[in-house]
Amino acid sequence: MITVKKDSIIEDYHGTKVSDPYRWLEDANSSETVEWSNWMGKQCYDYFAPIGTRDTDRKRLEELWNYPKYFVPKKIKDKLYYQKNDGLQNQAILFRKDNEKETVVLDPNKLSEDGTVAMTNYAFSKDGKYLAYATSTHGSDWQEIRVLDLATGTDLEDHIQHVKFTSIIWSPDSSGFFYSRFPEPGSVAPEDESNYNKVYFHRIGDKQASDQLVHEQPEDKELMFSSFISDDDKYLCLYVFLGTATENRFYLRPIDSDEPFTRLLDKSDAEYQYVTNKDTTFYFKTDLNTPNGKIIAINLDNPDPSNWEEVIPEQSDVIDFVIALHDKLVIGLLHDAHHQLKVYRLDGAYENDIPLPILGSLTDISRSKDDNEIYFGVTSFLSPTVVYQYNLDSQKLTVFAESTLPIDTSDFETRQIFYTSKDGTKVPMFLTHRKDLELNGDNPGILYGYGGFNINMTPSFNPAILRWLEKGGIYAVANLRGGTEYGEEWHRAGMLENKQNVFDDFISAGEWLIENNYTRKEKLSIMGGSNGGLLVAACMVQRPDLYGAVICRVPVIDMLRYHKFTIGRYWIPEYGSADNPEQFPFLYKYSPLHNIEDGVKYPPVLIATAESDDRVVPAHAKKFAATLMEKADKDSTIILRLEAKAGHGLGKPTSKVIEEWVDFYAFLDKELQ
Repeated sequence: MITVKKDSIIEDYHGTKVSDPYRWLEDANSSETVEWSNWMGKQCYDYFAPIGTRDTDRKRLEELWNYPKYFVPKKIKDKLYYQKNDGLQNQAILFRKDNEKETVVLDPNKLSEDGTVAMTNYAFSKDGKYLAYATSTHGSDWQEIRVLDLATGTDLEDHIQHVKFTSIIWSPDSSGFFYSRFPEPGSVAPEDESNYNKVYFHRIGDKQASDQLVHEQPEDKELMFSSFISDDDKYLCLYVFLGTATENRFYLRPIDSDEPFTRLLDKSDAEYQYVTNKDTTFYFKTDLNTPNGKIIAINLDNPDPSNWEEVIPEQSDVIDFVIALHDKLVIGLLHDAHHQLKVYRLDGAYENDIPLPILGSLTDISRSKDDNEIYFGVTSFLSPTVVYQYNLDSQKLTVFAESTLPIDTSDFETRQIFYTSKDGTKVPMFLTHRKDLELNGDNPGILYGYGGFNINMTPSFNPAILRWLEKGGIYAVANLRGGTEYGEEWHRAGMLENKQNVFDDFISAGEWLIENNYTRKEKLSIMGGSNGGLLVAACMVQRPDLYGAVICRVPVIDMLRYHKFTIGRYWIPEYGSADNPEQFPFLYKYSPLHNIEDGVKYPPVLIATAESDDRVVPAHAKKFAATLMEKADKDSTIILRLEAKAGHGLGKPTSKVIEEWVDFYAFLDKELQ
């Protein structure tokens, strides 16, 4: 046992004095933090070492993971490019298929010995000669871009640094690509290293220092830019974002011009997503005054809103995405948190549905202008991604690639139910379990949720969950407010001052599972990551009596200081800021770190974070663990799992993912009674 230091820091927030005794843990490199982290690592090791189910679970998880995983292809110059993982490879490999011949284009597994360097983005030049690809090391959001010569299979000398969250957009003549980047470290104050985003053009063969500056707005240093080129190759376009706000701006200029961008949509009053354009008529998906979305047309010659044309009006279901192909629009709708596909003409006339074989989610979608085809992936809780090819002319749907699982999933089923939250709101929830499940209140359960940032929790496949189902467990996913399952109103009902609705929805989901005899509180666990880590931490603190165990992954915990770390300021539109006297009260009221009470017997909690997480820094998890260990009843179980060479989850190698689930199941096997 070590003596754990406590600071005497007290900060005044608009007249409310708040102590912060473990602020020293925010300095990851201090000797005190390193000593404390090593000590917590020893406690974690000692906790897991004697649990006898780990070897069995590891062996079975490796078996369940060992099936081919296919990704949606892209067609470039009559060649198909796609990623595939044969089974237990740490990273998926990029292949090219030409006349049925399959060739490896890029194998990220060769970029590091342990699989912790991942390819996170890639784009092909228009002429099909080059591949620009981004890599991330140890799960960092910071990435580097390199260029592969597809004819020789070797990298060029081009090397782009200081990028994250960037698009890679090749110019129509394939001479180079557009990207966005941040300042070089040391050239600005440390707190501004994720500010001053700029758009550049990189010409193949040049050094990055010679790249052409395309756009910057230093007077609005917190803005971020994402570039793309219009479907007709005539316009360079920019999305302009402030953090993670749903609302965005839209700028454009002729591709061959060096003139300033025309700020076509500059109010940040709604979401505007480019669909396509015909000459100077631009089509957008927007939620302006229509929370479920609509399609509008704006003519650049008459851009005043009074001249905007509504092409496809708002519907009862949410327009999740739209892609254009020639004179047609393929629209993905969300109906009760699962996808449906419909085809319209560009004039707004409905043509047909594209029937999906299962109740599930679209994983990705791509288009091939050459032959009027789309490719898309469909998945569900019990089906890995199946990739389909659909011809819009013949309306023919065929399977492009599908997997054979090492398990018969016909013994399991997924049901969707609707339960009532605290304020009377109906909330959907997916339940997956054995078909012969007995509703005797004695089944172990995992309740999973997220509830924020406009992110949908539609059906998705995770081979680790099959192991839980084999163990007789129930896997429940609640579609909480804060997502966009029911449009922007659903999102706004779970953000800022409405965030408590998300926690109420999740608590009500747990109560429903217990009241309907699916499980009991001693066997109910809750799980969430990132914003979902905030979710489960807040619900644990608010209702410690309701759960038998908590798995809190890469969590946001300190709601008064989250915006002071790395990119935390990006989340202010979603959460608010304690620096704002109007927003401080609701943040302080639910902040998990600041609502832990003395002497309370909290459910066993496994807090999982990673050393290289530069999105949600591990200081959140460390301060949470330290505060719980100080204040909670001494019989409370608090485990901090601090992973090396890993980040927020980006590009995590298969071996590390499996090992993480081995520990999750060891924890649940031990704690759920």
